[in-house]
Amino acid sequence: MKPNTPKKPRRIGFLLIDNFTLIAFASAIDPLRMANQLSSEELYQWVVISEHGEPVISSDGIMISAEADIRQGAQLDTLIVVGGLDITHSYTKAQLNWLKQLDRKGIQLGAICTGAYVLAAAGLLDGREFSAHWECIPSISENFPKAKHNNHLYSLSQDRLTSSGGIVPLDMILALVHQQYGSELVVAISDMFICDRVRTETDYQRVPMRHSLRSTQPKLVELVSLMESNLEEPIALDELASYVSTSRRQLERLFQKYLGCTPSRYYLKLRLMRARQLLKQTSLSIIEIATACGFVSTPHFSKCYRDYMGMPPRDERLNIQASIGDNRQSMPKKHDISKHEPSYGSIDIKY
Repeated sequence: MKPNTPKKPRRIGFLLIDNFTLIAFASAIDPLRMANQLSSEELYQWVVISEHGEPVISSDGIMISAEADIRQGAQLDTLIVVGGLDITHSYTKAQLNWLKQLDRKGIQLGAICTGAYVLAAAGLLDGREFSAHWECIPSISENFPKAKHNNHLYSLSQDRLTSSGGIVPLDMILALVHQQYGSELVVAISDMFICDRVRTETDYQRVPMRHSLRSTQPKLVELVSLMESNLEEPIALDELASYVSTSRRQLERLFQKYLGCTPSRYYLKLRLMRARQLLKQTSLSIIEIATACGFVSTPHFSKCYRDYMGMPPRDERLNIQASIGDNRQSMPKKHDISKHEPSYGSIDIKY
């Protein structure tokens, strides 16, 4: 841990919006608990907030009790809006006004899952880059054009932190812990959660093709699905075209118009992205990865990978191993979590 660790715990509030996503909330709050546990210090305190202090029902029907209402957030260092389903109809004007008050007081504001929609509705993302669940981004862009969305998993700045949904808030909170307390604690938390790779701010969320093209190009969606399902043994373009009852020429037109590249180039990109995942997340040899991604030879795979990724696959793996080694060297050999049990905050769950 860094020598200049502040003595006063950092206090983080979670504003639960009706129909919030429970997995996103849990992924954000549990790393804070583990940071306290592993450090044997109360580095973080947290408080669950609703508009009137009443329990809030999540999208899966589980009710979470709040510890405070929106009049009691003045002592916060950070406030995170937890969004979920039907976000455009789930927030209130009072919540927006309160968020504006917090911003004027200099409190760091954040959002997870679809919570960025609420920040945007309050005008608090104007001129700022933000991340949100891919399903929510089009509505934010349409209704709040001054907000600058990206497709990153999460975005972190001095006064804003926004994240897409699912378990991505875990990565964002670990990045926050890294900023405040260093890599040693982050590695220890990751080990406890059996998290073998902490995704970075530069990682992108994958937007399903069926969402980006909706129902306008069903043949193109089907073609891409076929490609994604056949990476180890790529299907010839003529065969792909026949599967969806179209010509090869029409297939090429579809890819150029909607994806900006040839079908062959897009197929190659899918295979190389899969190869990158295997390099980062498995111990498969480069030969095995080349075969699993449909390349006829290792030299051909290496050339394609270098041309697209900017480095050969061997260097990619060496960089990953070096990064892991640096983190492991700074990790304590043993964590005694039995000596001290700080107060973590309370969440009453009712069914």
